[in-house]
Amino acid sequence: MTLTVFGIPNCDTVRKARRFLDEHGVDYDFHDVREQPLPLETLQEWVKQLGRDTLINKRSTSWRELSDEEKQLLDDVIAVQLLQRFPTLMKRPVLAHQQRLLVGFKSAEWQQALEL
Repeated sequence: MTLTVFGIPNCDTVRKARRFLDEHGVDYDFHDVREQPLPLETLQEWVKQLGRDTLINKRSTSWRELSDEEKQLLDDVIAVQLLQRFPTLMKRPVLAHQQRLLVGFKSAEWQQALEL
């Protein structure tokens, strides 16, 4: 089972998700989006698949620090550009598993998706 958790290591929700996977003995790769920004193509696919409103965390400090103009012009292209410039705008964690993406951590949802 190949799966990857995308996020930042100091995020509480990412920590909970990683602890959950460790407790269930699930092998996974962790991708720190701050240290290794996601390629443009990946972000474009995620926005297309999930929608920008699902992927962008409008409660984050990064969102609050954006200008009003940047927030108002939010379409898919701008969403991808902002996610490239500010990786911490992404809702975390993102779990990539068998062509499926889960955004955020809900243990019941992850248990079902991973068949634990």
